[in-house]
Amino acid sequence: MPPQPPAPPVFYSFPSNDVLVDSLANFVVKAQRDAVEKRGKFTIALSRGTLAANLRGLVGQKDVQWDKWEVFFCDEAAVPLDSDDSNYHSNYLSFLSTVPIPPSQIHTIDPSLLDDIEELADQYEKQLIQHFAASNAARYPVFDLMLLGMGPDGETASLFPGHEILSERDAWVSFMEDAPRGPKRRITMTLPVFTHCYRAVFVVSGAEKQEMLHSILDTPETGLPCSRVRPAAPGLVFFFADAEAASQTTYPSTKFRWIDNQKEAEEAFAAAQAKAARRAAQEASDD
Repeated sequence: MPPQPPAPPVFYSFPSNDVLVDSLANFVVKAQRDAVEKRGKFTIALSRGTLAANLRGLVGQKDVQWDKWEVFFCDEAAVPLDSDDSNYHSNYLSFLSTVPIPPSQIHTIDPSLLDDIEELADQYEKQLIQHFAASNAARYPVFDLMLLGMGPDGETASLFPGHEILSERDAWVSFMEDAPRGPKRRITMTLPVFTHCYRAVFVVSGAEKQEMLHSILDTPETGLPCSRVRPAAPGLVFFFADAEAASQTTYPSTKFRWIDNQKEAEEAFAAAQAKAARRAAQEASDD
């Protein structure tokens, strides 16, 4: 039996960033509950940039099982952990320092290996193998949730358009020494890791993201890295965007609700398409 094609992206558009933050917190808590009920723990991968600030809605919530969280980082610069360029550091300042996740369950790079970027990547991959191999015999690790940002060129994590690292199929974690922006030396999870998770979530806010979000969702055939994150079944991909970021996107949006599987994602997309078609027909008749 051939594998199912990936489910269509689910696109949520929110009137403001505050509503996005509250909805994202609701989504993360439900993803955590689902993971803990089924697998006894919650594996999450965090990205750099402003994403961590959008997790502030989780702080102080009573129904978060912080002791079940296992936190990894989608990519990391080859810099000390207290550097402003560190993914861990930005997430620590904005989010991790405010919640009681046991430090042993926050998985960082080994700072003693900063001078050997290949060994740095290998050691982080070994952390993934140690964590996932015992409970998961699949070819790749399967995260419960991967929280992703969208860069100005359509990159996510440290997967940049046109870079050879996009074609990596064997390693779970790879490295680069020629990143086109920011720190040149980085490690990053590879594309197959992103396409084998249960849920990938892009969080996009601000007017400066308008054109790129439009490209990612409306013309995915351009093959930008963000467009290529389409988890294999039963995985799903979601886009959370505020009104400013979503203003140019014609991809049909879905009213925010919990979507649990591929069938529900397909039904939500079809309903959103039908609603958009009805709206377009009404606007045409009004003219």
